[in-house]
Amino acid sequence: MRHSVLSCAIALTTAAAGLAAPTPAMAGEGMWVPQQLPEIAGPLRKAGLRLDPKQLADLTGDPMGAVVSLGGCTASFVSPQGLVATNHHCAYGAIQLNSTPEKNLMRDGFNAATLQEEVSAGPNARIYALDSIQDVTEEVEDVIARAPDAYARTQAMETLEKQLVAECEREPGYRCRLYSFMGGTAYRLFRNLEIKDVRLVYAPPGSIGNYGGEIDNWMWPRHTGDFAFYRAYVGKDGKPAAFSPDNVPYRPKVWLKIADRPLGPGDFVMVAGYPGYTNRYALATDFDATESWTYPTVGQHYKSLVALVEAEGKKNPDIAVKYANTVRGWQNTLKNYDGQLEGFKRIGAGETKRKEEAAVLDWLRQQGDAGKPALEAHAKLVALSGQAQATRERDLVFGQLRNTGVLGVATQLYRLAIERAKPDAEREPGYQQRDLPTIEGGLKQFERRYHPRMDRLLQQYWLRQYVKLPKAQRLPALDKWLGGSDEKAIERALDRLAKTRLGNADARMALLKTDRKGFEASNDPAVQFAVAIMPAVLQIEREVDTRTGEALVARPVFLKAVADYRKSRGQAVYPDANSSLRITFGQVTGYTKLDGSKQQPFTRLEEVAAKATGEEPFDAPQALLDAIKAKRYGGLADRRLGTVPVNFLSDLDITGGNSGSPVLDARGRLVGLAFDGNWESVSSNWVFDPKMTRMIAVDQRYMRWIMQEVFPAPRLLEEMGVAPKKR
Repeated sequence: MRHSVLSCAIALTTAAAGLAAPTPAMAGEGMWVPQQLPEIAGPLRKAGLRLDPKQLADLTGDPMGAVVSLGGCTASFVSPQGLVATNHHCAYGAIQLNSTPEKNLMRDGFNAATLQEEVSAGPNARIYALDSIQDVTEEVEDVIARAPDAYARTQAMETLEKQLVAECEREPGYRCRLYSFMGGTAYRLFRNLEIKDVRLVYAPPGSIGNYGGEIDNWMWPRHTGDFAFYRAYVGKDGKPAAFSPDNVPYRPKVWLKIADRPLGPGDFVMVAGYPGYTNRYALATDFDATESWTYPTVGQHYKSLVALVEAEGKKNPDIAVKYANTVRGWQNTLKNYDGQLEGFKRIGAGETKRKEEAAVLDWLRQQGDAGKPALEAHAKLVALSGQAQATRERDLVFGQLRNTGVLGVATQLYRLAIERAKPDAEREPGYQQRDLPTIEGGLKQFERRYHPRMDRLLQQYWLRQYVKLPKAQRLPALDKWLGGSDEKAIERALDRLAKTRLGNADARMALLKTDRKGFEASNDPAVQFAVAIMPAVLQIEREVDTRTGEALVARPVFLKAVADYRKSRGQAVYPDANSSLRITFGQVTGYTKLDGSKQQPFTRLEEVAAKATGEEPFDAPQALLDAIKAKRYGGLADRRLGTVPVNFLSDLDITGGNSGSPVLDARGRLVGLAFDGNWESVSSNWVFDPKMTRMIAVDQRYMRWIMQEVFPAPRLLEEMGVAPKKR
């Protein structure tokens, strides 16, 4: 459960390049960090930005201060009363959490008529508003340099990170995180206001918010109303507080205004958001492992798991509701992986990666002694990658098994008991005092995403995968607990686990305060599993920490060389995405598909009706179809289209995590919400293709049209200052 900067360093494929001054940035490619704004000011103006680029440098001002993180998605304040706009699929967990078979908000939607009717998005729902960024590179480099060996280096780095975060969070109400940039060439500490009371305000029916479902996911043309609204609440003193009926709406300093000029082809657009991870500077060996093993293997597992849950969900509606969010996540990931694999093959990504890396290595050799440190660093990184790949099957299966359902709860709580015996500063990240509210929140809502029958089947799936592992990758502790390698041994283990009490909320909460001895004396079978496998967990962590310590030294050396090489060839240099704030910009534009068909940048209202079949996922609501048939455009039609635009394309550079990001026009006004990319762009996490990469966004005019004519929310339209004029 490591949420530190070191968890990024562990994955050798998430490297980022240095920020040596590049040639002028081009619109489209590039997820630029705020510190690079001065160097991209010229290209921003040239691309069509009407604001002073210096205005974007004010990260707490208008419009940047309105952009927030949801801890996996992006969102933005859109009213002075703390109203937050994001994607429907970003709010899907909260929608599911508040759904039952009898009151299915995923199907029917949610529309709070008053503040009092707004419901909690869950105890772990968060809104993070950026407060400040501090460069701490020198402190980190000093600690890394003084450590005596690889393992000690990781530990020293982790200790410093906890110290920096603790100091940063000394004032209540803030959440801090240390980010590594450019493979460890720079480190920055981000401080965010942590809003803990997040409530669901509005979500259209699933037949609007998820129109097209997995069939249309990553596809174009697209006709999805992928939007929803949260509201941020705080205590009466204006400071963050846990959910309480006495809390009041948060009043942000800035919020986005809805665009008052129609967006059209060729117009400037930009996105500020929190993209997850890209791998454009990854080693060729890491890319090859991803293409040949990781994506095909994980994708196949997810396909099997989706089929398993869906089959049970048809028999039991309770399972269908409780696992809906999980299944949707699996589906999105496996389709993404399939798309990336197809894209890799189409553009010859592997060969491109190998040629690019070979060119860097040749360039370094030509430099003689000056190039040797980077060449040695590269060799070390390749060796470390090989070490990680040697146990990848074990690490995947064991990791999934010990985090499944009640086994995950038991393992987390036992580890918490172990860590709680230490001073807070010495605890493993994820188990410190600052993490307890998140752990407690997860325990409280666990049963909303758990069913004992389904949990048993998921345990069975991963145990069957475990016994298939080569003997060299089996774990003695788990073998002993399992007591055999055949189906009978698995069934005996499942029968034991079925007697666990951790499906009960009171039993889970009681374990929050149980000490290590209490766990080790427990007769609960899930707890006994956790106790049995914990030595193996700790040993694997030590192996990973040792590799990480080696990479902390080698990676920045090689990736600085990559940046210098790119600079020497006049290529732009920007860091890989790492879930920190980024800016990307470009124009509204269509593209030409591989079959030669030209794709227009906007889809239209009438196309929604044309695609409707009456059956999921094209089961558009009758109210929507009636409004389209009557041409009830509500004053939102674009005269160039002759109708209301639905979704639009642009050449912006985004990835997972950008979902829900506000799309802004040249004046910083909200024109839409980013929610997807086209099928041809899926592989851009590794290799960016400017001709084919397109971002898909829901047009704000379609959002407003739905809220006016189909699933009315006059209160919210008025709050955002876009209520239709009374006739």
